[in-house]
Amino acid sequence: MKHPSGYTLALIGAAALLSVSCAEQKTALLADKEIVQTDFSDNFAGYFQHIASDEMLGRAPATKGEEVTVSYLEQQFARIGLTPYSGDSYRQPVPVVQIDPVKVSALTLTDSSGKTRSLGYKTDMMAWSTRMVPQVDVANSDVVFVGYGIVAPEYNWNDYAGLDVKGKTVVILVNDPGYATQDDALFTGNAMTYYGRWTYKYEEAARQGAAMALIVHETDAASYGWNVVAGTSPIRFELANDNKNMDRSEVYGWLSLGAAEQLFAANNTSLEQLREKALKRDFKPVPLNAKAAVSISNNLRELTSSNVIGYIKGTEQPDEAIIYMAHWDHFGLDFSRPDDKIFNGAQDNAGGVAALLALAEKFKAGPPPKRSVAFVAVTAEERGLLGSAWYADNPLFPVNKTVAGINMDVLNVYGPMRDVLVFGYGSSELEPILAKYAKQQNRYIAPEPTPQDGFYYRSDHFNLAKKGVPMLYARGGVDSFVNGKDWGLEQRRIYVRDYYHKVTDEFDPNWDLRGSQQDLYLFFQVGTELANSSSWPNWHQGKEFRTIRDHSLKATH
Repeated sequence: MKHPSGYTLALIGAAALLSVSCAEQKTALLADKEIVQTDFSDNFAGYFQHIASDEMLGRAPATKGEEVTVSYLEQQFARIGLTPYSGDSYRQPVPVVQIDPVKVSALTLTDSSGKTRSLGYKTDMMAWSTRMVPQVDVANSDVVFVGYGIVAPEYNWNDYAGLDVKGKTVVILVNDPGYATQDDALFTGNAMTYYGRWTYKYEEAARQGAAMALIVHETDAASYGWNVVAGTSPIRFELANDNKNMDRSEVYGWLSLGAAEQLFAANNTSLEQLREKALKRDFKPVPLNAKAAVSISNNLRELTSSNVIGYIKGTEQPDEAIIYMAHWDHFGLDFSRPDDKIFNGAQDNAGGVAALLALAEKFKAGPPPKRSVAFVAVTAEERGLLGSAWYADNPLFPVNKTVAGINMDVLNVYGPMRDVLVFGYGSSELEPILAKYAKQQNRYIAPEPTPQDGFYYRSDHFNLAKKGVPMLYARGGVDSFVNGKDWGLEQRRIYVRDYYHKVTDEFDPNWDLRGSQQDLYLFFQVGTELANSSSWPNWHQGKEFRTIRDHSLKATH
């Protein structure tokens, strides 16, 4: 590893400042006025390097790495002077259950003549249960195709209209009708909505009472191949709820494209024919004339992890709050590896947590805000956004008193960028505020390059968005002041190929962290404006969270 554990924060800061100095020399030919505000925090680089160090043991929840990481964050929150979450504690306990499917049977489909076909686990299908029980059995379950499995009143869309699926197995298309048609007038065209996410489809199937929900895998529409679905660890982590997750469907899963086509062919139809039907608002579910059965045996282990929360109390509206959020966790240790065993998670997401500390420091040093400002380091993002889900259900400030939030996940380490990428571009009234301050930096805001992949729904801000809170998820893009856009795109490709979720994601003293500093300035300015105003930004009309927010605010405003 690059950095031995035990480095002092002073040495870390010195090394990081040296790297920034080298970066400044590299771009000395640029006029100073071209790159604005790249010195937001002297301590940011030191925080970044320390949180990404071997000392944190990969920051996996409910491990020694968690204890080291959380203790460090508590010390920094206390040093900065943040008010603790509860009493004298910055910790919010998060109950988690680890579910290990030790045995998953084949999925059998029996037609009306009694002929049975078996779909193999991981080859033809994936199946798991999030119920906190050791054994789950689905048997003799009618199979029905429910199109995209969407109930979206704002789009006048209901794939379950007039259908009772209690006890049945629903087969669902991935993504949403807008992506399938590329019609901007249908949902949001190429840009995925919340209704296109596989997590939503399972949630809706459970609300409808389905026993089993199976999504048809298509690489382009899902944005990842079957190897991602079947090749990752089958062990799952869920919040440990009092109801043992018995409100969920018994089984969730995926069908490979080949397995789905065989099922459809047995009913004298095809994926394309069924998709054509599913793209109409008057779609009627299609029985697939089969009975499904599958059995899953689980080992369960209940654990406790922690969110780390501190805040600055507002001087005039202390019960109203702005939220800054970043996840502290990563993947821990892999002792099966012969060499490097530590997943340091530098870009993902030591940088975001370092940003949280730098912002807290900046707010605490300045004039006290009129509204409260909270700093929330959440756990178990890599396990399914669990820490932020727990916080959203058990917030320090009620969601109808939470003005807005900013999430920081994977910061820019490639130097100053002209563009600020906004994930979920065009969603809320936070974006014009961001654009105003970006313009002051000679920058511009831009949509994420692959809106069809639905990245807005894949990080922690999403759990507060689902409660109606306007959440901003943005970061420095690819249009480099120094090296141009092609170079910036190449750096992102290299990151995804060589570092994302790999042990190679380590702090590099040669990174140009002025790009992160640019973004921290923006996030600070947006939060400061909101924290010292009486405005309540909302989602734009027609967005999937607008109705939730309107109802939420009516309760207290």
